[in-house]
Amino acid sequence: MDMQSVLHLTITLLIGFLALLFATNMLGKTQISQATPFHFISALVLGELLGNAVYDNEISVLKVLYAIAVWTLFMFMIEIITQKFRKARGFFEGNPSIVIKKGEIDFKELKKNRMDLNELQSLLREKNVFSFNEVEYAILESNGSVSVLKKQEYEQPTKQELNLSIQQATLPITLISDGEILTDNLQSIEHDESWIKNQLLNHGISDIKEIFYAEWNTSTGLYISKKQNQNP
Repeated sequence: MDMQSVLHLTITLLIGFLALLFATNMLGKTQISQATPFHFISALVLGELLGNAVYDNEISVLKVLYAIAVWTLFMFMIEIITQKFRKARGFFEGNPSIVIKKGEIDFKELKKNRMDLNELQSLLREKNVFSFNEVEYAILESNGSVSVLKKQEYEQPTKQELNLSIQQATLPITLISDGEILTDNLQSIEHDESWIKNQLLNHGISDIKEIFYAEWNTSTGLYISKKQNQNP
């Protein structure tokens, strides 16, 4: 390798590194911290664009920068769309799946997500859960991780050890997201829109659009977060 080739490679790597760093910062930390399939694909494409420039002398640095810029713009537009339109999030980012509900394994959800019991057990062990019997709810997140809500008697310190009464663990239900009422979730707790509006009135809120997020838990009641208190 002659000096000119070394210099060209060094400049290409430096420019590519700076371009990828700028693209990652522009797209946000979800590219790393919440690697959904969509984010995973985007990271692969960005890396491949730079890799082609390094190993193919016929591809100029300007072409690489243009390709990275266009791809970053596409990704940025998708991020804006998913922030503005809640229904688009499921298409681009995927939806979480409840694979264990009220202590029972939902085999249909496992099959739907192409997951077997061994994979589920492995994910549970990463959460320090070594028995299905300990789990009240397990949710397979869009990024492939599992969130676990243990049964009350297995929480630390255990209520059995403290001789306290044991109550069934309950999963919070999202009722309002981005100012929109989630009708299906309301129906799952056997309520309608008039009920949630009355609940909000009891909290001094007359307009649904004031709410950024609201959830219901049978043990703790209604939790409300207003838009002006949020910094998305």
